[in-house]
Amino acid sequence: MTSIVTPDICDAHPEVDVLEPIFVNIGGREAFGGPIRTVKCFEDNSRVKEAVAEPGDGAVLVVDAGGSMRCAMLGDMLAEQASSNGWAGVVMYGCVRDVDVLAETALGVQAIGAHPRKSEKRGEGQRDIAVTFAGVTIAPGQWLYADNNGIIIAKEQLS
Repeated sequence: MTSIVTPDICDAHPEVDVLEPIFVNIGGREAFGGPIRTVKCFEDNSRVKEAVAEPGDGAVLVVDAGGSMRCAMLGDMLAEQASSNGWAGVVMYGCVRDVDVLAETALGVQAIGAHPRKSEKRGEGQRDIAVTFAGVTIAPGQWLYADNNGIIIAKEQLS
């Protein structure tokens, strides 16, 4: 798929799941997509930090942060590391910070809000498990496509 236009994807593939429209497109890439890897954590971004330090190989990190609006789970330093390590994007069911810098970073970022406070670091959370939020269950190995219109989950890569 050369360009990501989620309305066109929905028209061509009505079987895809669409996340509820609660996300804001914040990153420097307005449209992004790739295979999904997941993190589930709450107000502790230790597992997010671990994930973005690894090679992304064009994947999208989907983070179930429990919808917390009390701290940010991704900021400029982790976003830059994710970009440098080849991640296509991050979808954060929680908050991010440093939004002006994120908008200039070569990384897709969608989140439910911004918050200036950083998260705790307790080493808690899980990786590579199915997560459910915004009306959709999302599993590692599925594909995510996102743009200014919304976020789509497909069972496999779409052509």
